[in-house]
Parts: sequence; structure tokens; C-alpha cells
Amino acid sequence: YNELDGQLFFKDSHLPEMLELGRNLVPVDIRTLMMVDSLEMTDDDRALIAEHCRKSKESRIIITHGTDTMAETARLLAKKVTDKTIVITGAMIPYKFGSSDGLFNLGSAMAFVQTLPPGVYVAMNGRYFNAGNVRKNKETGVFEELD
Repeated sequence: YNELDGQLFFKDSHLPEMLELGRNLVPVDIRTLMMVDSLEMTDDDRALIAEHCRKSKESRIIITHGTDTMAETARLLAKKVTDKTIVITGAMIPYKFGSSDGLFNLGSAMAFVQTLPPGVYVAMNGRYFNAGNVRKNKETGVFEELD
């Protein structure tokens, strides 16, 4: 985070550190596809994510994603990838800012991806949501169902 201009930037993934801190024992294969603020994510970026999910040999996939456009990416993935369990998660407060919800959300996503049937889901705030029925409530700072 650049305190002078308010820009959030990403250099390296914190996933290895987070999984170690959470004492994860589930085998994982971490792949960094892009490090993009979700507000700057394009349709081409989303198409690339979908393509990698479709081509992956894994049947269960977790995607970490910025919260601002997470629901939009989930909806696109649900249309493009139907035979895998994909859980998208992130943090309202970035992991390195202290008191982040990122570790909790990642742990929840790890549990959900192992137990949910094929489909695309968003895991935030201890809950999971179907890709087509979720939004970020920018007033309350939580994810909720559309209906």
C-alpha cells in the first residue's frame, strides 16, 4: 500500500505464509496467474482465469481475488467452468494490514472447496454463496445473497 497516493499494489503472494500460519495439512499447488487489483481487472483477465480453470487437472480450485469485483468474476466462471468446484475468496482488509479477515476467509475456502459439489462459489465472512446469487454490500462491508 502506497500511503502517498493510496494505491494498493502487489509484489508477491502471501498464500504460502498464510497456509503455514493456518497450519494447513491439505496438499496444495499454488499458481500465481496475475497480481491485479480487482478494480483494474478486465474481461480479458477474467477470460484468462476461466481458461486456466478449465485446463487445470485439478477438480477443486481456490482463487484469491480482490473483493470489489469478486462476484463479477464468479458469475463469469460459473458460465465457463461447470465440472469443477471453484471457490473464490479474498479479504476486506488486506492480509498484511493486521486484523485482516484474509486468513479466516482462506481457511473457510479450504473447507468449502473440499465439501461442496461442482460449481462456483464465493467464500467470505464464514459463509459460501452461489456465484449467481452474491454481491458485496459496500455499506456494511460484507457479502450477501442477492435475494
